[in-house]
Amino acid sequence: MRSKNRIRKRQRVEIRRKFGKIMKCLCSGEQLGAVDEMFPSSDSLAIKDHSSSAASSKASEVGKKLDTGNIEEAESSLRESGCLNYEEARALLGRYEYQKGNVEAALHVFEGIDIAAVTPKIKITLSKRREHHKRRSQSNATPPMSIHAVSLLFEAIFLKAKSLQGLGRFKEAAQSCKVILDIVESSLPEGLPQNFGADCKLQETLNKAVELLPELWKLADSPHEAILSYRQALLLNWNLDAITTAKIQKEFAIFLLYSGDEASPPNLRSQMDGSFVPRNNIEEAILLLMILLRKVSLKRIEWDPSILDHLSFALSVAGDLRALANQVEELLPGIIHWKERYHTLALCYYGAGEDLVALNLLRKLLSRSEDPNCVPALLMASKICGENPDLAEEGISFACRVLESFGGGCNQLESIASCLLGVSLSAHSKSAVTDSERVTRRSEAVQALETAGRMTRMSDPFILYHLSLENAEQRKLDTALHYAKRLLKLEGGSNVKGWLLLARILSAQKRFMDAETVINAALDQTGKWDQGELLRTKAKLQIAQGQLKIAIETYTQLLAVLHIQSKSFGSGKKLLKSSRTAKSLELEVWHDLASVYISLSQWQDAEICLSKSKAICFYSASRCYATGVIYEAKGLYKEALRAFGAALDIDPTHVPSLISTTVILRQLGNQSYAVVRSFLMNALQLDRMNHTAWYNLGLLYKAMSTASSSVEAIECFAAAAFLEESAPVEPFR
Repeated sequence: MRSKNRIRKRQRVEIRRKFGKIMKCLCSGEQLGAVDEMFPSSDSLAIKDHSSSAASSKASEVGKKLDTGNIEEAESSLRESGCLNYEEARALLGRYEYQKGNVEAALHVFEGIDIAAVTPKIKITLSKRREHHKRRSQSNATPPMSIHAVSLLFEAIFLKAKSLQGLGRFKEAAQSCKVILDIVESSLPEGLPQNFGADCKLQETLNKAVELLPELWKLADSPHEAILSYRQALLLNWNLDAITTAKIQKEFAIFLLYSGDEASPPNLRSQMDGSFVPRNNIEEAILLLMILLRKVSLKRIEWDPSILDHLSFALSVAGDLRALANQVEELLPGIIHWKERYHTLALCYYGAGEDLVALNLLRKLLSRSEDPNCVPALLMASKICGENPDLAEEGISFACRVLESFGGGCNQLESIASCLLGVSLSAHSKSAVTDSERVTRRSEAVQALETAGRMTRMSDPFILYHLSLENAEQRKLDTALHYAKRLLKLEGGSNVKGWLLLARILSAQKRFMDAETVINAALDQTGKWDQGELLRTKAKLQIAQGQLKIAIETYTQLLAVLHIQSKSFGSGKKLLKSSRTAKSLELEVWHDLASVYISLSQWQDAEICLSKSKAICFYSASRCYATGVIYEAKGLYKEALRAFGAALDIDPTHVPSLISTTVILRQLGNQSYAVVRSFLMNALQLDRMNHTAWYNLGLLYKAMSTASSSVEAIECFAAAAFLEESAPVEPFR
């Protein structure tokens, strides 16, 4: 009991001391050192003129009431002194408590302010202040409050929000902070004029409230309200400085990209006709980040590397890496290092499908006069070259330079370099002139890939994929299957490429039902938009089992998915280079369907499919080839030959057209063996594992009826039989 009395006594002494300082400051007009700490600006008070004698008499009355520790009575005496009204007194006392760290006490004081009662007066005051700024003249109508009183009350509302935030009551804090913005927006719909609250703390408090509100909604787990408050902060004129505006724009972009909550498109009331309106989170974030980059270029804000990082992520997700390249190219010299600029641009152009542009940038970066030993650039250049047989030899050189520069220093990078060396050696084997040279390069490719696998203990999905792929293409199917299963287990079935490779290897082993089971499992674990390749492979497996009608149903399902996908994304969503575009996949599906209908002798249905294909792409080698197959099936060999010729005019490397041309030429019998053989050799040069080409070459040698040609025919038939037994329903690669 005694301890409680002592605590109360100490509280009364503390309150008396605080109010004493306040009364001396307000009623005598003196600037005390201690009060200067409490109130950074004396202009923030709405003080009326009173005689010092009257004020001092009221001060003694307040002092007596402080002896009882009654805050309400003290406030009443403070108001009666004529210095402040009730709300202003509470605002002042609450700020003092908040600055002393007494958050709960400050909140108790702020909650006594009737904001709803003073809101109409604040709105009238702000409106009249706006008119005064417009007319630049004195008005006879006196506002109900001074601008200093409005500033003091706004500060009280803001500090109340901060107090609630400190106590973990985030939703209430956001609602309190929102009151400030709603009052200003309704009073000044056209926004704040310049220097509107320069003579007090109003503008400063407003800036803080605009910046704080979205953060409070995020803390309150209200993403929709957070997005609305961000848009309110950026679309209305709050007279924010450039740095504050840029900070809000960046935070909003980050929230849009990573919050996981899809926002509805903004409603831009003042937009111009034909202006761009973001349709989703990604587009809105990209727009904000591009605005920030433009501000950097105009030197309105300082360079922030994270802006480019977030923009790179956003444009990668959107699939528009060409636009990212444009943004990087527009950056002023010196903002980022030239090496980083070249490397970033190379990544962008490679992702956009412009491999040669990317490779030329890397060649410039790796030249003797620049940085010939830049490991990331060497690895990327090797990867690009390994995907093109014509550049594979250069890819081997880049990979070897990486391996020479380390000499056992970094297993991780060495393993990547060894893997890329294996990929380039495999690609280079396709251009080998002799069989022995081809076998040697393929053997070296497998050795390099196995070395990379040992260095990573078979824990790198990229290396496992290429090990399986290379063994599959060399028809070492059991080894390929082993690596494919390890890959699928390592990735947990998260990558469609792993499922497809496993199914194709099983199909090469003629285990069609097992392959279809794998595809069905993949479909169960894959999102709707990523099922295109899986459904196409499933249809081909069904065709291989003679289930043509079921295959047609599967293709129809695939076309429905592609149709819905195109409607959902429209033209705004692009796909990255690593994914087949929806249009390309749809084109191939129509050609596959046409082939099924041709095998069923349903010519009209086949022609309808080809007309659908023509609407997508007029110049298509596959479509011309399918047209030629229809003519061939009908016995119209000359028309078929013209169709195959048209396909080769579009794509001279179209292997099925090369082979079918030789079939028609033998049917017509008006060409020499040398001409027919040249077509088949070209086909085998492009696809050494094509059993149909070997079979037709065997028929050609058999028709020549010589002793040597008979031996060659037997060898060709043996190769065709072996390759047909191990041929997948789709190419492994």
